Amino acid sequence: MGFSDAADVHKYIGGIFREAFEDDEIGPKLRESGIILGFRFSEPDAVMVIDTGTATVTAGAGHVRPTAVMATSADTGNAYWQGKVNLPIAMARGTIKVNGNVAGLLKLAPLGKKLYPRYVDILKRDGRDDLLV
Repeated sequence: MGFSDAADVHKYIGGIFREAFEDDEIGPKLRESGIILGFRFSEPDAVMVIDTGTATVTAGAGHVRPTAVMATSADTGNAYWQGKVNLPIAMARGTIKVNGNVAGLLKLAPLGKKLYPRYVDILKRDGRDDLLV
């Protein structure tokens, strides 16, 4: 089935960033990076901005200019947070397109790996087996 709409994408993919900011180990490292990530998802269309410096997740374009923007399908974003997508390979294949500070984004990837099990647990807790890959 997949995500039903932008609110669904924001709830789960935006939600894993909220979890990250609350984590005692990951949160401080994210904030120190100061990177502002923009996401443009398709199928369904959804836009969000993650400001790591202020630990905020904003649905829509937000008020700040992202230092890196990632564009991909919502299904690919969902699969990434389950540990099923290798970011550098997806970028090389064009499955995920990135503009801006690619090096900074890649530096954050190891932090994200620690969140994969939590993301899967959230999906399971909410009965979203349709999103499991």
